[in-house]
Amino acid sequence: MQGPLIVDMIVDLIAVAFGIAGTCLILVAGLGLLRMPDLLTRMHASSKAGTLGTALILVGVAINFAELAIVMRVVLIIAFLFLTAPLAAHMIARAGYRSGMPLSAETVIDEYRQDESAVDAMTGARSDAGSDAGSDTGSVDHPTP
Repeated sequence: MQGPLIVDMIVDLIAVAFGIAGTCLILVAGLGLLRMPDLLTRMHASSKAGTLGTALILVGVAINFAELAIVMRVVLIIAFLFLTAPLAAHMIARAGYRSGMPLSAETVIDEYRQDESAVDAMTGARSDAGSDAGSDTGSVDHPTP
């Protein structure tokens, strides 16, 4: 009689451990939103830690209930999160960059601007900047630190 009770208790402890770990990661994501200096680093903190924290909580739920239907839903939800959250964060950060959100003073390398400059040099698309008012692609010159 003691065997099943101990196994149930261990399963509950594992589920709680996943829940606590996920909650801590979501807390770190929230702190990252408050502490990070600019949009790009805030998006990085919230998308990485928030997605992993949510996945850990969902794994804890799946372990706790241990039913096939719930486990399959959890797997699908985690797959959906891992596919969509980074993409959404990337698109929001890119839109913020292109709209002129200022970068942090600690930003040392602006790879996106370097990539745009390389493409412009290869294609000659913006060789006479300002002469074509209708050909603006939405990029904004950011000051280099």
